[in-house]
Amino acid sequence: MNNFSTLWEEISDIVPDNNALVNGTNILTWREYENQAAKIAYTLNEIGLKPHSKAGLYLHNSNEYLVAQFAIFKVGGVSINVNYRYQADELIYLLDNSDCEAVFYNAVYSEQVKNIAAKLPNVKAWICVDDGSPNIFDDAYLYNDLLANEPLARSTKADDILYMLYTGGTTGMPKGVMYNQSEFIMAMFRTLKGLGFDVPETPQELKDCIQGHKENKSAPISFVACPLMHGTGMWLGSFLPLNLGGSVVTTSALGFDPHHLWAEVIRTQSTSITIVGDAFAKPMLDALVEARDSGNPYDMSSVNTIISSGVMWSQEVKDGLLEFNDMKLMDTMGSTEGGMGASITTRDMKADTAKFRLNPGTIVVDEHDQPVEPGSGKAGMIGAAGLVPLGYYKDEEKSKATFREIDGIRYSFPGDFALVEEDGTITLLGRGSNCINTAGEKVYPEEVEEVVKKHPNAFDCLVVGLPDDRFGQKIVAVVSTSTDLAGEELDTFLRSKIAGYKVPKHILFVPKVERAPNGKANYKWAKEYAEKILS
Repeated sequence: MNNFSTLWEEISDIVPDNNALVNGTNILTWREYENQAAKIAYTLNEIGLKPHSKAGLYLHNSNEYLVAQFAIFKVGGVSINVNYRYQADELIYLLDNSDCEAVFYNAVYSEQVKNIAAKLPNVKAWICVDDGSPNIFDDAYLYNDLLANEPLARSTKADDILYMLYTGGTTGMPKGVMYNQSEFIMAMFRTLKGLGFDVPETPQELKDCIQGHKENKSAPISFVACPLMHGTGMWLGSFLPLNLGGSVVTTSALGFDPHHLWAEVIRTQSTSITIVGDAFAKPMLDALVEARDSGNPYDMSSVNTIISSGVMWSQEVKDGLLEFNDMKLMDTMGSTEGGMGASITTRDMKADTAKFRLNPGTIVVDEHDQPVEPGSGKAGMIGAAGLVPLGYYKDEEKSKATFREIDGIRYSFPGDFALVEEDGTITLLGRGSNCINTAGEKVYPEEVEEVVKKHPNAFDCLVVGLPDDRFGQKIVAVVSTSTDLAGEELDTFLRSKIAGYKVPKHILFVPKVERAPNGKANYKWAKEYAEKILS
């Protein structure tokens, strides 16, 4: 189990006829999944990709995304996630910075690829995945043609194979976060164990474990609602079920349609759904209510777990979902740089919004690297131990600042701040880079956003800081609503919930709060919008 390729090859031998990938009517069994990956890997090998070579995935959610990634792993290569919303300059930076030698792309982006290819001479092969759009880049390999190849023979992989995920973060250029594949896989198994699954402790136990899930029909069927190009979709939605011989269900449709989600969950009898906070959960809950009120409720009884990471998932929405089904809601706190904590909510066990139990070894420290005292009310920076990245790709200075030792233990400090409560739980405040300093007081946008969204008529919200002659920065909230909501009403509501200095000086209403495809906050958009309206 020292790399994904060897692990999945063995699983394909154990459960060859079980479904591995489902995308609409396109279904691949584990045997087909491994075989197609081996055929794609043949071409990657022929064009010169070798262990540690990088290959980009400029793709929408699809079976092809996961097959291409498996193929990259088969040659000992490193897959590079590419945000399909990037424009030319962003794509060139990412593909150059990551040293990509091959790039898989959807045909809909062929004009973009044609325009940037000459500026990326180190890319040896552009591989076009058919999506119904014309491919206008004549120099590309066609993905479907590669499926006529002979499968690349399996081979033993080195122990130092990397897994890497690029993170855009909220500021700066994208950075490649590097992990050792073996350590990463073991961390995935620990997560599965925490979810109640039987997992192998050693390579020798793998066959019995996978066979057991087959016989008990307990292998997970995971519907990935968020993009595979981000860590939440890939790690929680894909790696977790695949490592147990389960199935990954995706939809290639762009945009989020909650009614389509529930229809697919029912059709595929998905046992888990991977989302990103309220941006997904609120529309999902609204769809359940609409279906129930129309007399045609969705039967979501197959779902035993909904997993979220990345942004706020409010307790009110969790409670609403639990009214429709008895299940486990797992709210994870972490980033591409590592996991820090989790919150589990069931009908019998509630958890407040943004309150988490720290993972073993995780710490909260002040600016002098001293532990923050529980109940002190002082904000500290979260440091995650355990699975700590090797560093950022080609960025030694940033690596030293983020991944560092305290008392001989190595931690990851991606920049998240939190309060430590008296009971040892933490309340997440948000990323320090977004912290607003107003009249000498520090205000974390996520804390204010959480309270805004507790108003029954507030649907979504982003909070930003703008320059202010008197206070240094002023707080501005950009809010979308489900019905009419006056600024005065929301202001009064907020003043009853949080300190006055945290209440936004301006509340701007918009039809829709813009977010990234994975549901994460688009603070750049919110700030530009606020500046435009208030200038």
